[in-house]
Amino acid sequence: MAQPERFQILILGSGQGGKLLAWHMAQSGRRTAVVERRWIGGSCPNIACMPSKNEIWSAKVAHLAEHAGQFGTMAGPVKTDMAAVRQRKRDMVNREIELHLQNYKATGAELIMGSGRFVAPKTLEVHLNDGGTRVLAGDQVFLNLGSHAAIPGVPGLEAARPLTHIEALELDCLPPHLIVLGGGYVGLEMAQAYRRFGSRVTVIEAGGRIMAREDPDVADEMQRILSDEGIRFLIAAETLSVAGQSGKGVSLTVRTPSGEQRIEGSDILVAAGRIPNTAGIGLEGAGVEVDDRGYIRVSERLETSAPNVWAMGECAGSPQFTHVSVDDFRIIRDNLAGGKRSTRDRLVPYCVFTDPPLARVGLSEGEAQRQGPAARIARLPMSSVLRTHTTDETLGFMKVLIGSDDRILGFTMIGSEAGEVMAAVQMAMLANLPYPKLRDAVIAHLTIAEGLGPLFSNLPARSAQ
Repeated sequence: MAQPERFQILILGSGQGGKLLAWHMAQSGRRTAVVERRWIGGSCPNIACMPSKNEIWSAKVAHLAEHAGQFGTMAGPVKTDMAAVRQRKRDMVNREIELHLQNYKATGAELIMGSGRFVAPKTLEVHLNDGGTRVLAGDQVFLNLGSHAAIPGVPGLEAARPLTHIEALELDCLPPHLIVLGGGYVGLEMAQAYRRFGSRVTVIEAGGRIMAREDPDVADEMQRILSDEGIRFLIAAETLSVAGQSGKGVSLTVRTPSGEQRIEGSDILVAAGRIPNTAGIGLEGAGVEVDDRGYIRVSERLETSAPNVWAMGECAGSPQFTHVSVDDFRIIRDNLAGGKRSTRDRLVPYCVFTDPPLARVGLSEGEAQRQGPAARIARLPMSSVLRTHTTDETLGFMKVLIGSDDRILGFTMIGSEAGEVMAAVQMAMLANLPYPKLRDAVIAHLTIAEGLGPLFSNLPARSAQ
């Protein structure tokens, strides 16, 4: 093995946490290298968060154009140019990549494009994308490896060359009939987008309901909304086999509660979970332990089992959101500077970018019931929020859970601007404010957040002790 090049900071993976750490450390005067296999800046700006929301917005524009007459605007037949949709997305991605390259140049962190594998503790052998090999060693090593789409072991599925979110975002023509395996967040976002572009869409969910981590009323409302747009759902449906090839025609045999069915489609999209990118990179030789699902074992300070090696983001089992990877970076940064931050008791919000979106922070109703004393629950249909009367965005509802001390335990919303409204509730939760502070707040009229007042006013009185 060649003599390793020495770096103070060596980062494998340039995702959100990794790149922020690289730029911070390099600006602080440490010799820093980042090894990235393919996506400059990680999945978020290239193949996940931003590209998907870019195309989802294009789908919303198509939907609004199709229903323009509802708002008094006369428009002709609506047709989607998928090549133009893709180009708009690609243009945004290219701008993001250029911004990332500028940051690497400005901070002095070295970006090395290639595939890294541990050949000794804290030592990587990197096969460069443009040819050649470099061996790098770091005083401190950070793993930001990300994850990839899982392909279930259904006979014929892998041979059918199914789409994942990556390929779905690169389509330049409209699938006549898109079959989506998985009724989770990614599957539903893509299902609605392609339905609005003009595809027939069928969602096949193996579980008893879509969005398995949500309360039944949330899942039922979301399914009703999407069904009304023309998406077909098969629930509690086991895919037995797949024949054909995605893009050229596929046939699925599915077992449902009412018996076996054959589903014919043009394309198949798999959205059935994620697998960490930890296999085959020599972690065992580096002393880095993984669990039985392949996630790196970390402490609450994101330390791995190997000295001076940390992991962050999805590969460390952190919730699979970009904003959590950002917080992982902050935890590591602050602790290296002498702080005592941890991942314990983080209040992690999230938003599903269907239309209307779903947002949640804190406990769901089911989680609250399992964890202890019953919480008081208030609900408010979005049709009761006056702003929705002006925009016709009356679908969905808000729901809040209140503890015995009047603190907010959780908030869920399906409705227009759900993520923005959720952020206001999250701030109140972080400040440990009792719910009357929001109930009695003077919130601007006409806004969606104005609905928080009547929501909290719907809270039932405490039961007699």
